[in-house]
Amino acid sequence: MMVKILFFFMYLMGIMSFMLVRVNLLLMLLSLEMVMLSLFLFFMLMMIKFVGEGYFLMIFCIFMVSEAVIGLSILVSMVRMYGNDYFNSFNLLEC
Repeated sequence: MMVKILFFFMYLMGIMSFMLVRVNLLLMLLSLEMVMLSLFLFFMLMMIKFVGEGYFLMIFCIFMVSEAVIGLSILVSMVRMYGNDYFNSFNLLEC
């Protein structure tokens, strides 16, 4: 029971940090990874305890990695184009 509360607290802190830190893209990506890691740990606990199915965890891990790769590629392209990853330093409406 205590472990479930810990994972839920990790999830809420990740969501709160994602909503509060909207200036820096790298910190937003890190908070999204914290949310995904807490969900992965919770699913791992539930799958081992109840179902014993490992394929769902592997598919979830693949989606976590692909989400992280897409976020990092967007970060790298923004840093190359604008010079930093702060949202307030460039105009998003400019194409």
